[in-house]
Amino acid sequence: MTGKGRIRTGLCLAVVLAIALLKAALVCSEPLDDANERIRVFVSILPQAYFVERVGGGRVDVSVMVGPGHSPATYEPMPKQMAELSRAKLYFRIGVPFENVWMERISKANPDMKVVDTRKGIGLMSMKGHNHAGFQAERQNGGLKDPHIWLSLRLTRTVAQNIYEALVSEDPLHQSSYQDNLRAFHYDLDDLDAEIAEIVKNDATRKFMVFHPAWGYFAQDYALEQIPIETEGKEATAKGLARVIKEGRKEGIKVIFVQKQFSEKSAATVANAIGGRVIQIDPLARDYLNNMKKIAQIFAEVLQ
Repeated sequence: MTGKGRIRTGLCLAVVLAIALLKAALVCSEPLDDANERIRVFVSILPQAYFVERVGGGRVDVSVMVGPGHSPATYEPMPKQMAELSRAKLYFRIGVPFENVWMERISKANPDMKVVDTRKGIGLMSMKGHNHAGFQAERQNGGLKDPHIWLSLRLTRTVAQNIYEALVSEDPLHQSSYQDNLRAFHYDLDDLDAEIAEIVKNDATRKFMVFHPAWGYFAQDYALEQIPIETEGKEATAKGLARVIKEGRKEGIKVIFVQKQFSEKSAATVANAIGGRVIQIDPLARDYLNNMKKIAQIFAEVLQ
């Protein structure tokens, strides 16, 4: 090859390389949160956002109805949220009480949005003695069921599977990615489930006291039993408090668990009467796996 030929070849290679680098730079500079490239999703509570992000990865853009500090029993969506629903493709419901009151209006805000019930395939436990508006609506629709399925790592496997199926239906081209994400999430759930079972297996006391009875599924998974203070979805009566105090003394309970979305007044009254203390735990934390492990460690410590 002559010198001129080598120069022309070198120039061609340089041009090709420059074009390739330009394309790579353009790809890298695209915003990761481009709404046109991601599936806009709404969920009811913060743990669900974690679930959807674990399965959907970078393909989803998740908004949460009930933010930190709010109760999913009594929440009322804000006008801004109802407006944002118009751009969502999917709504993942999980059965918390406000859904029973608001789901019809949520669906009407965007008739094209698919509502996915992530409880599919899950046998719900009965839940007694609650009188929130959302619980009343559920009672009228066939019986009162415990909505707190996300507090069971085992049931969360099914929730994640339902999320996966909905995302694949909406975005079949990325099924393999969703499948890999689901497999990794299932592995983490199973691993933590085994770890928690080991953490609490030697607890001498199998009963624990709570203000709001959110921990029925968790207790069922690990052969524990919750004793609730709350009755009819509100502060216990004097008679109810006397009953709970008597049971707490009988069982040797020294800790009462509360969540920040509810009042601690009744819990503090019972704790003072039994010579115990109040500990706050959060069933609605977004950092789901770390939160569940932390809660199990707290349970193990106080149930010794």
